[in-house]
Amino acid sequence: VQLQASGGGSVQAGGSLRLSCTASGLTLDNYAIGWFRQAPGKEREGVSCINGNDGINDVLAYYVDSAKGRFTISRDNAKNTVYLQMNSLNPEDTAVYYCETDLDGYCAPSVYSGSYYLHAMRYKGEGTQVTVSS
Repeated sequence: VQLQASGGGSVQAGGSLRLSCTASGLTLDNYAIGWFRQAPGKEREGVSCINGNDGINDVLAYYVDSAKGRFTISRDNAKNTVYLQMNSLNPEDTAVYYCETDLDGYCAPSVYSGSYYLHAMRYKGEGTQVTVSS
């Protein structure tokens, strides 16, 4: 499984970026895809996840508290791509961002006090650097 994240860059606080996740030999629509990030000296954390399309249920997306209202995860199946639109960026968003999958159809986040926690997934590719300056 080869996933590739792209679209990172350097922006000022308040700016926006759109990250893309593509894959070779894998139809992303079938699987839950998560976006994770890791800042220097910090643990990797989940940001958002979108379920696979089972053709029956609505496709659900999940966001951790720091991403709610600012980030939007979406799919373009024609391009076999999953996007993470990031708005209102702040310096705390600076990190390497990765897209990941377990080759499973569902994100299955944990819930603690009403907040989602995304578990690390087995497969990830190269990340893309996002740098937000104040």
